[in-house]
Amino acid sequence: MTTTQARPSEPLIRPEIHQTSVARQSWIMVQRSMIHTKRMPEMLSDVTVQPIMFVLLFAYVFGASITNTGGGSYREFLLPGIMGQTIVFSAFVVATGITADLDKGIVDRFRSLPISRSSVLIGRSVASLMHSSIGIAVMAVTGLLIGWRIRDGFAHAILAFALILLFGFAMIWFGILVGSSLKSVEAVNGVMFTVLFPITFLANTFAPTGPMPAWLRAMAEWNPISSLVQALRELWGNGPQAAPSAQLPLHHPVLATVLWSVGLTLVIAPFALRAFAKRTQD
Repeated sequence: MTTTQARPSEPLIRPEIHQTSVARQSWIMVQRSMIHTKRMPEMLSDVTVQPIMFVLLFAYVFGASITNTGGGSYREFLLPGIMGQTIVFSAFVVATGITADLDKGIVDRFRSLPISRSSVLIGRSVASLMHSSIGIAVMAVTGLLIGWRIRDGFAHAILAFALILLFGFAMIWFGILVGSSLKSVEAVNGVMFTVLFPITFLANTFAPTGPMPAWLRAMAEWNPISSLVQALRELWGNGPQAAPSAQLPLHHPVLATVLWSVGLTLVIAPFALRAFAKRTQD
C-alpha cells in the first residue's frame, strides 16, 4: 500500500495594487458607461431619434400656430428651448443609471476595490453630460437643416454651449439625489417625469411668456430654465432681448444662468452626497 505525501501549500501570490488618482478612476467609470452604450446602441435613442422628433414636431406643428415670438422665426425661437429641455433631462439619465447600479449591487462591487467612492459619481456625471451633448449636437444639425442659424459670432456661440454644460452639471446633482434616494428605476421614472416635464414647459422654452397671466408669467420667468433659454437666444441671435415688463433674471440671462447653476449645485450637492453615502454605507 502506497501513501501519497501531501505537497506543501504554496504561498498565495496576490497581484500588485497600483494606486491611481481619482481622475483616472473617474475616467475608467466613464469608459465603462461608454462600453455599455457601444454594446447597447439603443440607449442612444433618447438623444438621437427623440431630439429629431421633437424638433420636427414642434417646428411644424407648433410653428404653424405660434407666429408672435417677438421677432424672428419660430424655428430659431424653438431650438434654444429644446436644447434647454434636453440638458435638463441629463438628470434623468444619471438618476436611472445610479439607481440601476445600486439595485444590481454593482456599486457594492466597486466598494470592494481600492477606488474612491466619488469616482463613481464623477464618472456617471461626465458620462451623462457626454450623453446629453450628443443630443445637443443632433438637434443643432437638425436645426440647421430646417433653417436655424447662429447669428452672433463664434465667441458667443461657444459661451452659449458652455452655459448648457454648466446648467447640465447642476441638474446632474438633482439626478444623483433622486437616484440615490429611490430604490427602483420605475420609481425614478415616475418622479423625474412628474417633476421635470412641468418645469420644462412652465418656462419660455416653447412659447413666449408675454401672453401668460401675470402670476403664471412671473413663475415662468423666475424659472431657471427660462434664464438659460433666454441666454441661448440672445447669444445665438435667435430672439430679441426680454421685454421691459419681464422679470429681473431675463434682463441679465447669462449672469442669472451662472448664478442659478452655482446656487442649485451648492444647495443640492450636499443632500445628493449624503443620500449616496447613506445608500452605500457599511
